[in-house]
Amino acid sequence: MGSPYLVPVAQLLRDVPATLDVEFDAPFDERHEFEPRGPAESDVAPEATVHVALNLQSFIGGLWARGQIEAPWHGICRRCSMPVLGLVHVEVSERFVDERGPGDEETYLIDHDEMDLAPLIHDAVFLELPLAPLCREDCQGLCPYCGIDRNDASCTCEVPTDPRWATLDGLRFANDDVDESNDV
Repeated sequence: MGSPYLVPVAQLLRDVPATLDVEFDAPFDERHEFEPRGPAESDVAPEATVHVALNLQSFIGGLWARGQIEAPWHGICRRCSMPVLGLVHVEVSERFVDERGPGDEETYLIDHDEMDLAPLIHDAVFLELPLAPLCREDCQGLCPYCGIDRNDASCTCEVPTDPRWATLDGLRFANDDVDESNDV
């Protein structure tokens, strides 16, 4: 059985204008092209199921691929270092052409009347992954002094005084009691 990422498009290219709806679920990295990213980076597992729903529309010399891609991702919360799972939703609108001409540097190629959707899907998903994910919007993170997870418990740690600035702690001005609203 062939890859769902490879779509035969000879008929579409002949019958301009024509459309074809393509929808499938497949492993994200079916060919195992990508090395796993570092533990602190968001990533998509190679065997994760990606959902693709695209409308292909032909024009003279190529095809438009428009639609949605969904893929599950995993990462580490930037504040508390807990594992985070999410689902990326990407809207795509990209061109596939037979030959690249001037201005076609950012298009995908149609090869032997087949379009390979894998590069489009990988590019779209990787660009949409969060750089610094959060486990939840109000995550309190870890205490920088004792390391306790502030989402689960609280601590009594106090910020240590920097000895270089300790002298300034005792510095008081004579008019500290005056209302500061009198500024000009």
